[in-house]
Order: sequence, then C-alpha cells, then structure tokens
Amino acid sequence: MNFISLHTPIGELTIIASNQGVTEVTFDFEASKVTDNFVNNPTSQRHLQQAKQELEEYFTGKRKHFTFTLAAKGTEFQNKVWQQLSDIPYGIVQSYSDIALKLNNPKGVRAVGMANGKNPIAIAVPCHRVIGKNGTLTGYAGGLNRKAWLLQHEQKHR
Repeated sequence: MNFISLHTPIGELTIIASNQGVTEVTFDFEASKVTDNFVNNPTSQRHLQQAKQELEEYFTGKRKHFTFTLAAKGTEFQNKVWQQLSDIPYGIVQSYSDIALKLNNPKGVRAVGMANGKNPIAIAVPCHRVIGKNGTLTGYAGGLNRKAWLLQHEQKHR
C-alpha cells in the first residue's frame, strides 16, 4: 500500500493504492494511521499516479469518466451499490430509491444509503451524485458543502 496527496479546490484528497489498484480516495486521511502496511512499490505508484492525473483533470473540467483501477474492499451488497454509483452519468443525480430499484430491492433504500456512506473512493465512485428522493442534498462523508461544490462543478462542465 502507498498513498499520495492531492490539493483540490475543496481540500486535500488522499489517494491510497495497493498492487491491485486504488483502495481509497478520501478527504479525511490521518497520517497518524500510517502503518507498516504502507510501503513504496512500483505497482501501487503507477495506480497512484494515474488516479492523481485523472482527478486533476476532473477538477479542471477535462475529465468526466475515470479509468484508473479500483480495488475497494466491501461486502457483496456494498460492491453492487458502488457499481450502481459508478454507472451514474457525469452531471446527473439519482436518489437512493433509484439505486434500490436498480438493485431490484425497492425496500432497501436505507441499506443503499448505508453502503453509499461506506464508499471508500470519493469522486471516482460518485456517491456525491446521490440525493434524497425529494431532491435535497443528503449526507456526504466529505461534507455537504463539498457535495454541493462537486454537483455544481459537474453542471458547469457538462
């Protein structure tokens, strides 16, 4: 595992990668949590550099889709939700109930919300594109101000 920081218009992002791909993109990285699991290796460095470049392009309005390798760890249900999030087009929002319906689980709105909140790869797995059924901005691990900024950014560059 290895990590790199990226300064963005909405704060510092930390990108964490293993040999398999990017495991996290987070606003709330604590350097004090760095352990011996973090070692510099060429494979994770390639994943980090690609993710950093693509995120930089996103913040300048030049990238609407990410191609870096994802390696998030989650339950089977979380992975299904995260895949649905990845399928939400740039600049478009969907509700938690929309995602639940796509998973053939219309009563699973809360479970979708919980999985959405556990998404470890901010921006590239666009949980910021999920809003309340009534159109309101609801929880975002990075904070509602960041969620609003990301949605406005995507509208501006659509």
